[in-house]
Amino acid sequence: MSAVDIQATRDAGQQLQLRLAQRLDLGLALSVLALLGLGLVMVASASIGIADRNLGDPLYFLKRQAVYVVLGLAAAALAYRIRLAYWEASAGLLLGFAYFLLILVLVPGVGVTVNGSTRWLSLGLFNLQVSEVAKLLFTLYLAGYLTRHGRAVRERFSGFLRPMLLLAGASLLLLMEPDFGAAVVLMAIGLAMLFLAGAKLWQFALLLGGVATALAMLAITTPYRMARLTAFLDPWNDPFNSGFQLTQSLIAIGSGSWFGVGLGASVQKLFYLPEAHNDFLFAVLAEELGLVGITVVVLLYGWFLWRSFGIGRAAEQAGHLFGAYLAYGVGVWVSLQAFINMGVNMGLLPTKGLTLPLMSYGGSSMLMTCAAVGLLLRVHRETVESGPLRVGRVSGGRGA
Repeated sequence: MSAVDIQATRDAGQQLQLRLAQRLDLGLALSVLALLGLGLVMVASASIGIADRNLGDPLYFLKRQAVYVVLGLAAAALAYRIRLAYWEASAGLLLGFAYFLLILVLVPGVGVTVNGSTRWLSLGLFNLQVSEVAKLLFTLYLAGYLTRHGRAVRERFSGFLRPMLLLAGASLLLLMEPDFGAAVVLMAIGLAMLFLAGAKLWQFALLLGGVATALAMLAITTPYRMARLTAFLDPWNDPFNSGFQLTQSLIAIGSGSWFGVGLGASVQKLFYLPEAHNDFLFAVLAEELGLVGITVVVLLYGWFLWRSFGIGRAAEQAGHLFGAYLAYGVGVWVSLQAFINMGVNMGLLPTKGLTLPLMSYGGSSMLMTCAAVGLLLRVHRETVESGPLRVGRVSGGRGA
């Protein structure tokens, strides 16, 4: 091959790499793929005992999770292909559909009840957890609302109050399921997006004071919620009842030490730790991969948050406010839920029943989180493709 041919090949490779970088945020995409891959490995490891014992198929949960990942990637690809303008124009319909699902699941005979909570709608092949859909739809609605009414949010209390009332209504429906963890995450997404849109601090102080009072009254007047909220403070006081999950999780994490006991060698997952492949997957990971594994997972989620805010900031500078707020919302949602799950596993927070995004077993969480990642990548693509001329034109229009 001649020097000219070699140079032409290099140029073609560089152009391909450039086009790929314009269409995808490679750092974000690689971190998501790493989380998905690590999640599959840990679901297989955490579930092999219970699947063999209860179902006679050691790989039962791994097979289903692999299907969920494939469907999730398809959902991400579909969301990536749809222009953000369509999502923005449909914000009102998305809000209505979210409320429809949250109400439908509470209709007697329609919602599926598991362990005392009615959170799912049966779709035949699997159950859809409506709170996961609501998180995505409310994030899209809030991004559209802040784009249209950003000035009102910054200058008038009514502009701030309207989305908070809508979030409060959705949170109330979630608490009726009950799903306290999803309600907390949904409110946190809304507050973070409003803060980034420029809402005044005194409004947050007033709202947080009211929410804290309401939640305190709710916990005090509902004994089982009070028990769940306080059990994590001293799980060893009742290690065989209210503190059982947390004590087993702490034993698993402590057993992992620096480098873990080895992949597949966890003891706690076999007979002691409930929901080892779901809510407490992180504890099994900590036992088998140790502090090194924990550090890798934390860094991956931290990088996800960093890139989400980087994409949002670039979109904001380019005048794509809808994409910017959407990126901020998705980043807060995924990273906050991940760190809440880790905090629950380590006894820093009360048990919430939240999955570890992109890693824990479950179809609803996987589909919605992957779809959110697809939207995030779409924000990056449209921001890059807008180009300097369009950025300048949008900025000039706003300045005028």
